[in-house]
Amino acid sequence: MATDVKSRRSGSSRATWTTRRWLLVSALSALVVLTALGGLGLWSLNRASGITDELVDVRSPSLSNAVRLEAALVNQETGIRGYGLTGERSFLAPYKEGLASQRSAVTELRRLLVHDSRGRTDLDSVLDKAGRWQRTFAGPVAEAPAGAPVEISAQRANQGKTSFDALRKAMVVQQDRLRDARLAATDDLRSATRLRDGILISIAAVILLLTVLIFEGLRRGVTTPLGQLGADAREVSGGNFEHPVVASGPADLRLLGADVEAMRRRLLDELAFAEDARHRLDEQAADLRRSNSELEQFAYVASHDLQEPLRKVSSFSQLLQRRYAGQLDERADQYIGFAVDGANRMQKLINDLLEFSRVGRVHNDHREVDLEEVVGQTLDALSVSIEESGARIVRDPLPTVTGDSTQLGILWQNLIANAVKFRHADRAPEIRIEAARDGDLWRCAVSDNGIGIAPEFAEKVFVIFQRLHTKDAYPGSGIGLAMCKKITEFHGGTIGIDPDHAPGTRIVFTLAATEPVRQPVVEGAAAR
Repeated sequence: MATDVKSRRSGSSRATWTTRRWLLVSALSALVVLTALGGLGLWSLNRASGITDELVDVRSPSLSNAVRLEAALVNQETGIRGYGLTGERSFLAPYKEGLASQRSAVTELRRLLVHDSRGRTDLDSVLDKAGRWQRTFAGPVAEAPAGAPVEISAQRANQGKTSFDALRKAMVVQQDRLRDARLAATDDLRSATRLRDGILISIAAVILLLTVLIFEGLRRGVTTPLGQLGADAREVSGGNFEHPVVASGPADLRLLGADVEAMRRRLLDELAFAEDARHRLDEQAADLRRSNSELEQFAYVASHDLQEPLRKVSSFSQLLQRRYAGQLDERADQYIGFAVDGANRMQKLINDLLEFSRVGRVHNDHREVDLEEVVGQTLDALSVSIEESGARIVRDPLPTVTGDSTQLGILWQNLIANAVKFRHADRAPEIRIEAARDGDLWRCAVSDNGIGIAPEFAEKVFVIFQRLHTKDAYPGSGIGLAMCKKITEFHGGTIGIDPDHAPGTRIVFTLAATEPVRQPVVEGAAAR
């Protein structure tokens, strides 16, 4: 039971590992394994190298010098025996050379066998027996006078032979042990070489296995989950929002998949909401089309059915005013005047409403419009009021824009007429018409030095039927600036009042540009 709980906890903890943690643990594990194998391989290489050095530098030279020592002692024995039999000094040459060679071989053997106690013991045994033979036999014979066979050689022949045979046996034992040691070192070298090769092969196999495991782990833990997540995301981005996003792999990839799945569900909800909104918009559009149809019917009625009785009321009121003026009392004349004025204002209001409703509906012929020509025609139409007010108009060269010429004419006429109408009582009107290029737009403006508009009414004046003055002070229907706003917005522009302009009012609006500007023009009071 405890084991099951522990395993479940371990599995749960691993389930929270991120890609970075998996890669870090895998890299550290591979590094530990490779470090251990590298240490083992280095040890095997050092061991094989050490055995090779011992075999090359100690064992083989030791055996060679032992054989050299034997040859030196045999040469001594040969020379002593020949000198003892003949008494000729020439036979002592091998003996003396053998002594020198013996000293050289012994010196080298002592250096080589400094760490070999058994080899030093065997060498000491050989030297002990060689010294006994040299003291008891070879030395006395070599010191005997030359010229005749040496008596002591014959007298001690058996003793000398016995001593040298013992020496031979000691040298055989020494060489056998040195040879066995060399063979043992050779066997150790073979074993070390085999161990080294096996360890190196094992290292290569482990590296190959780690490489396969790493690539397989990356494939299963990273690339495959990422590929699946990418495929699901592409399926969703392709428009199949019903396709679920399934996350797998490390914790961070699962979290990313969960986020993508949450995004998919949210998009699905948004699409459902948008679809519902679209249905509602379709219904509203249908209602709007019905409303527009009714508005057109109302416009038709207003332009035909209402105009006729209104003209009769206006005509008969004016007829009463002309025929019975002065024949009735003052109050009756006043009432008739009210009727005539009301009929005239109602007729103008209906005409303005008709013009307002036609913006973007009746006049919708977009083409290139020369504002120079449009403004010239507008100034011609307003020439009487301009001359009566003594207005001076200065205008920049005006460009050609894209739009409806009729609507743009209404726009300029309303703006210039307002600049003339809302003039200040103490100064003559000065009106400036401006146009400046602003990227893909022309920024136009009509400014005056009139009574101005307070900042708090800067937005209100563009609302239909909103008036800042009584009809007695400044006549009008309150539709002019509302129509200007509707026209500029229909042409994709904006309109507003410059709050920094003083005295008077500066109205700025934008229109789509089509061609460069011309040279400036200045006009007088009645100029166009």
